[in-house]
Amino acid sequence: MNNKPIIGITMGDGAGVGPEIIVKSLASEEIRQQAIPLVIGDQKRLEQARDILGADLTFRTADKETSFAQELEDNTVYCLDLNLLSEDLPFGEVAAEAGHAAFEYLKTAIELANAGKIDAICTAPLNKEALHKGGHLYPGHTEILAELTDTQNFSMMLSSPKLKVIHVTTHIGLKDAIDRIEPERVYDVIKMAHQTLSQSGVKDPKIAVCGINPHAGENGLFGYGEEEEKVIPGVERAQSEGINVQGPLPADTLFFRAVRGDFDIVVAMYHDQGHGPIKVLGLDAGVNITVGLPIIRTSVDHGTAFDIAGKGAADEKSMLEALRQAIELAPQRIQ
Repeated sequence: MNNKPIIGITMGDGAGVGPEIIVKSLASEEIRQQAIPLVIGDQKRLEQARDILGADLTFRTADKETSFAQELEDNTVYCLDLNLLSEDLPFGEVAAEAGHAAFEYLKTAIELANAGKIDAICTAPLNKEALHKGGHLYPGHTEILAELTDTQNFSMMLSSPKLKVIHVTTHIGLKDAIDRIEPERVYDVIKMAHQTLSQSGVKDPKIAVCGINPHAGENGLFGYGEEEEKVIPGVERAQSEGINVQGPLPADTLFFRAVRGDFDIVVAMYHDQGHGPIKVLGLDAGVNITVGLPIIRTSVDHGTAFDIAGKGAADEKSMLEALRQAIELAPQRIQ
């Protein structure tokens, strides 16, 4: 027995690269030295990925009653095998059974976290079309996690070595996003950013808030006063509580300033405003962290990559970084 954090790793869509990047990440000693990994998925699919890769990794079949705190021998990790996928499920194709299975893996991980059996969740990618075909009409992981943990106030944070971004809105169209931006939501996201960075050891984190319009509206020259109506009141409320926040600032220069080190985190108003700069810095560097949940959850910041799934070509760097972040953020386990 030891006090290493137990990290639940959901397999995501079994037709995508999830099984491969999990196997690649766990075949190296780094993660197994720092944590006890528990993969929640289909063991036969993981073993298929292992064989494709020629990796030296063994899975110990487990169930929900297993005491995962018991460390295993070298090159062996726990797998809670839900056995939901057909053996002949093809890689690289949208499948309802894979979408349903991905939902069940996540649901099981949440149950284990709520029961104190695992300390954090790290998710491999799912496919939204497959998820919907499987009967689960959610935009993605974040919304499933929020509903199953009864969380009303949450946000997506993207973290990379040079830039952190937290979002006011995410998986909705641009017109709907602008409609949903309100001072209370802007304030809540600023506060979540402040709390998250403070808890991770950043003293008096410097927060910058993007404008909605070009040049942050430029005093009414662009748009219809959205900054004055929707953003500024939230910023001013946060400032009145002593939070070190500036904005709204023009997004076209703000991300450059943040990468330069002027700010610790940027509050983006909508999906592509925040995702674009992170992904320009490198798809393998970004990690998705859901802020506001009662559970630590990190994820890769890429999709299922059906075009290369099952070919052994998937890059595991983002999964490794997501696992590192989960280990760092997980509460210390006391035996």
